Amino acid sequence: MSLLGAAEIRELAAQLDLRPAKSLGQNFVHDGNVCRKIVRTADVVESDIALEIGPGLGSLTLALLEVAREVIAVEIDSRLAQQLPLTVAQHSDRSDALQVHNLDALQLQSLEKDPTVLVANLPYNVSVPVLLHLLETLPSLQRGVVMVQAEVADRLAAKPHSKEYGVPSVKAAWWADVTGAGSVSRTIFWPQPNVDSKLVAFTRRTPPGDEAMRKKVFMVIDLAFAQRRKMLRAALSSLFGSSAAAESALQSVGIDPTLRGEALDIQDFCTIAKCV
Repeated sequence: MSLLGAAEIRELAAQLDLRPAKSLGQNFVHDGNVCRKIVRTADVVESDIALEIGPGLGSLTLALLEVAREVIAVEIDSRLAQQLPLTVAQHSDRSDALQVHNLDALQLQSLEKDPTVLVANLPYNVSVPVLLHLLETLPSLQRGVVMVQAEVADRLAAKPHSKEYGVPSVKAAWWADVTGAGSVSRTIFWPQPNVDSKLVAFTRRTPPGDEAMRKKVFMVIDLAFAQRRKMLRAALSSLFGSSAAAESALQSVGIDPTLRGEALDIQDFCTIAKCV
């Protein structure tokens, strides 16, 4: 199997009269070695059904087809969705292992087959909503590696007591253990973005509660980080009726009301949500 290089990427774009759209985060990977590294980092094996969001012109898709049993690609751009099977057929003998869906990943609710691993170059502007949506909607996803803007990667993988720690960090932790998995050079993309990229890896774990609990926990998270510098007793005052009531509730479950949201982990937020 041959992967796509810079020349092929440009040729395909010209053939499609494609002008990469910044609104869709269209920066196409043209380095085959990096694509294979991403697949290895995600520990993709031959029994996996891989889900790829935003396959673009197919660089990462071809690398996934070298290993995974099947690849499900979700592409919002209809031109790219129509071209992808043709490109795969030209470069691989495994085109029958590819399914392409032309839709917005944020609208994805179900698939005919259950994907086990997520490997994707996520559009910068919707990377966090897409990842959280997939973790919520597709419980069959057990692990994955996504390439996102460096600052987003830092926020997703951040731990309590760090300046990067915030809403994305805690919400992702509801479903998975998230870690940084390395940096990626700007030079592997066409067109070259004006931001740096990093890889983020996740491994699913059992959520700390049911769906009703998740909604409560996420409401508490949103309030706690709405104004980062506020102490919890003030940030959660609207939830409990007053700052004094919030302070009393927090003390009753052993949480210091003078802490800020950045000091709490997902279990702490669950503890708070249980007394709402």
